[in-house]
Amino acid sequence: MKPLVYVMLAIALTGGVLNAAPGGDGVFPYPWETHTLENGLRVVMIPMSSGGLMSYYSVVRTGSRDEYEAGKTGFAHFFEHMMFRGTKNYPASVYDRMVTEMGADANAYTTDDLTAYHLSFASQDLETVIKLESDRFQHLDYAEAPFQTESGAVYGEYRKNRTSPWEVLIEALQETAFTKHTYGHTTMGYEADIKAMPTMYAYSKEFFSRYYRPENVVLLLAGDFDAKKTLDMIRKYYGGWQKGYVAPAVPVEPAQTAERKISVSYDGKTLPLLVVAYKGEALDPSNRLMVAGSMLDDLLFGETSEIYKKLVLQEQKVQFISADFDFNRDPGLWAIYAMVKDAKDLPYVQAEIDRTVETFRTTQVDAKKLANVKKRLKYSFLMNLDTPDKVAGRLARLVAITGGIDVVNQLYAAYDAVTAADIQNAVATYLTPARRTIATLKGRD
Repeated sequence: MKPLVYVMLAIALTGGVLNAAPGGDGVFPYPWETHTLENGLRVVMIPMSSGGLMSYYSVVRTGSRDEYEAGKTGFAHFFEHMMFRGTKNYPASVYDRMVTEMGADANAYTTDDLTAYHLSFASQDLETVIKLESDRFQHLDYAEAPFQTESGAVYGEYRKNRTSPWEVLIEALQETAFTKHTYGHTTMGYEADIKAMPTMYAYSKEFFSRYYRPENVVLLLAGDFDAKKTLDMIRKYYGGWQKGYVAPAVPVEPAQTAERKISVSYDGKTLPLLVVAYKGEALDPSNRLMVAGSMLDDLLFGETSEIYKKLVLQEQKVQFISADFDFNRDPGLWAIYAMVKDAKDLPYVQAEIDRTVETFRTTQVDAKKLANVKKRLKYSFLMNLDTPDKVAGRLARLVAITGGIDVVNQLYAAYDAVTAADIQNAVATYLTPARRTIATLKGRD
């Protein structure tokens, strides 16, 4: 049975609510197993019918958040590049050739809380993939010259990103919103640090040795495979990987007690941009207030919201307005974004955001609206679980933050329990002027 058909059938049979999957009670529709090797490496396996296809994620629980040393930001993202440089056993050219011959798709990405390496391929090539991935995670090998070449390429990527007005604004926003915590710099890092990176070859080796250890990595597999045979292969190829993870000394961000504002100039043409960013909470499904707070982006500023209808459809004051109250390992930013068509309307758009917040602070949300948000959260999640790559991709961030996927069922159970009073309390607690940073950007006339 096709995965999407499985999900749809389960929904139909339960009247819209999924019964317990074999991996545990809750919304997640597939069985799963979680194992921890003696060296601390965690393995999450999700066997599912997928026509012989697989997705293999190596989730490193290190992102730009972990870059706490002054002058040394950008290395989490740097290793996203460097991990494709190869080993003595499988140099880059050999690795690339083997991946191509398998018809596999290999890639990686870095965020604030994680670095993820992922491959999609035919199940028959699973052992080859395990062999290749285990080797580069244990035996990455590079000399100083290629290190300098790659770090130069990273600086080129940074300069290219600066051509985006959003990149310019977000960099300034984060640096303003955080005074101590490492969320104050973007995933790319500070420009001065990236420029100096070619001189830090020895430190790069230290960074890899510190964070690329089995206790800090979770393997996430989804697709057509035999769980027992796969676990045996993982033990064979990863069992010799030595422990040694050193936790970063990430500073705690002091409580923000006053509103912050920043205005950014962009050396190019762009529509004006506005971001209103509130200090949020770290992901914790047992914290009912946090769970309610994470629902406010859709409820207050989603495409069915009153402010969206007014500013985008009726008055056409903005190109778009949206919000992202994402999950983080530590308290991050819950932000509302708008691209405004005319700079003179920036104060008006901000006032409409404030008015929306005030409405939900003083009036409890309609029960039907809240129920609809809960449905959208659940079904948008479920409808993106129809291929192994989508399953693993949807779970990777949650795995990085919590170390496993039990949080999925915990989180959606917590959503179901949220009341209108919880929503009102979350607005009153989190969406206050003292907790926010307002950032605007204007380009050349």
